[in-house]
Amino acid sequence: MAPERMLRIALNLLAIHSFFVGIALIVTPAEIFSYFGYQPVAEKFFAVQGGVFHLVMSFAYYLAAKNMDREQGLIILTIAAKLAATIFLTMYYILVSPIWMVLISAITDAMMGLVVWLLFKSFQNKQAEVS
Repeated sequence: MAPERMLRIALNLLAIHSFFVGIALIVTPAEIFSYFGYQPVAEKFFAVQGGVFHLVMSFAYYLAAKNMDREQGLIILTIAAKLAATIFLTMYYILVSPIWMVLISAITDAMMGLVVWLLFKSFQNKQAEVS
């Protein structure tokens, strides 16, 4: 499969993933969060804020997939966002609270970021060959 097609698929899957994570963070009742290892919360402000952030990022991932030639900055933003999330979540798990869902999120963000980075490098190499 061509690098462009694989990168487009990966970015669209990221957009779908972030969209549904965002919706879940917004609509999930507070009492459900304890099933994922979090302390019970009475106020969902930060969960909803995180949900809105995921929705915004899902739009950025979608735009990156739609116009990969013109929106390479958004692909770099995607990689940077996944790297930042990986570092933050890992440090939170190690230094603040060993919540199993935080660790799983760190691992999945690292894998998603690595896949996008590798596919982006392949896409760039293919573009350089054509030029």
